[in-house]
Amino acid sequence: MAKRVIVLTDGDHTAYRAAEVACRRLGIGLVRASAGNPTPLRGQALVEAIRKTPGDPVLAMVDDRGDPARGRGERALEDILRAPELDVVGVVAVAAHTRGVAGVRPDASVTAEAETVSGAVDKEGDPAGPVLHGDTVDVLARYPSVPVVGLGDPGKMDGEDRPERGAPATTEALRALLRGKFDEEGREVGHGGAVSRPG
Repeated sequence: MAKRVIVLTDGDHTAYRAAEVACRRLGIGLVRASAGNPTPLRGQALVEAIRKTPGDPVLAMVDDRGDPARGRGERALEDILRAPELDVVGVVAVAAHTRGVAGVRPDASVTAEAETVSGAVDKEGDPAGPVLHGDTVDVLARYPSVPVVGLGDPGKMDGEDRPERGAPATTEALRALLRGKFDEEGREVGHGGAVSRPG
């Protein structure tokens, strides 16, 4: 049976602390070896770290460290999306002020106030039109069947998502993916599952 995994496109220390709190609140396993800025693992080593992490599902973190090109985080994300041993429940796409990126159209997003909205948010967690811009999200355009929930900067967003407050926005983004897929208005319509992988 394929291992279920959610991916968060941020891996810095603050995001890790927020993810740790959110995973504990939701009973999700955290792939600790995947945290880092940039992503420390790739390929089969990353896939194996995900498979060996207790929990169902688990959360893996990927990070380009601000690189607008296809950096280590995006390559790691694609490794996960293409791995037949993994069932990608969805991706929490993190917004950033990175220039020169195409961005991604999320199915829905979670604001700094932990409210689910249609469209995208910016790094501060404010609604920001249809496209989310971030340094580790462009590759998602190649995988349109993957459920994507947008999020501002995990653990930050002007203090609204502090781990000490329970990381409410990060928690809600993960919860939204666990609940299911979304229609064009950001409403939940089903449950996420394995993605279609390009040949």
